[in-house]
Amino acid sequence: MRATLLRWLLGMGLVFPLAGLPAADKPLKIAVIPKGTTHEFWKSVHAGAVKAQRELAAQGVKIELFWKGPLKEDDRDQQIQVVENFMTRRVDGMVLAPLDSQALAAPVANAAKAGIPVVIFDSDLKSDQYVSFVATDNYQGGCLAAEHLAKLLNGQGNVILLRYAVGSASTEAREAGFLDTLRKHPGLKVISSDQYGGATRETAYQAAQNLLNRYGREVHGVFAPNESTAIPMAKALRDIGQGGGRVKMVGFDAGTQSVQDLRAGDVQGLVVQNPLRMGYAGVMTLVRHLRGEPVAKRVDTGVTLVTAENMEQAEIQALLHPPLDQYLK
Repeated sequence: MRATLLRWLLGMGLVFPLAGLPAADKPLKIAVIPKGTTHEFWKSVHAGAVKAQRELAAQGVKIELFWKGPLKEDDRDQQIQVVENFMTRRVDGMVLAPLDSQALAAPVANAAKAGIPVVIFDSDLKSDQYVSFVATDNYQGGCLAAEHLAKLLNGQGNVILLRYAVGSASTEAREAGFLDTLRKHPGLKVISSDQYGGATRETAYQAAQNLLNRYGREVHGVFAPNESTAIPMAKALRDIGQGGGRVKMVGFDAGTQSVQDLRAGDVQGLVVQNPLRMGYAGVMTLVRHLRGEPVAKRVDTGVTLVTAENMEQAEIQALLHPPLDQYLK
């Protein structure tokens, strides 16, 4: 009788089946796949995912959380392999920060065909086959950086942009926002914007050195669009005696060294995301989808300009020093 009633309700559209959900006594298997695992940004994302897991457990929703990313943040093939391996293991869903906006489109489409929903976070994907995009407004972050640098330079001077990597949608959006906004300030001239730092601090430091060897005597301001470019650029400026605000610098993200550089006066601004919130919202959004609840196609996790003047405020300190030890032990 109950089965007949359920079939009738389904046919009338009065209830919706929660396709893909395991039995109530089995945990949801969710894979969180970052671009990498070494930078502090990704550790904060991981902490946010664990925070979501614990809150859901308190609500009676069991989550088996898998955290795995490529060893290097430029290894697209390895990240594709990670996605495919989790498909083979039949996880219930994935939360993915794609290393490449195009290269990961086909694996995500394959997951969708296999009935494994994917939430994209941090960096966009050239696809419509995902459930939701959870991220910073990266373009706006680049605009904030440009406006702050223009203010620091009083609208006059030569500027360098050290890019991150080809195909990284998040940093490409920051770079675009930065350059578009600088065009509103005709007194600012971009003297280099075609060099890339690459996936590691070592490669970024070499790129920064090369740029400063060429432009060190004529540059007045610098923008580096992520943690792995900002920290090496600040060091390279110090190494040639241009630290301490002699060359104005704006970075992105709140790694420990970047915060120290801001406090020491070697960096004059950091555009800061909320990676803990990003990891939390990514997992929560996926679970809501798996439970048949509607979710937003875009979830904005916020972006903030941090300077020496506001960095001691309580809400800023929470962004600069997320409680990683509370979730990652």
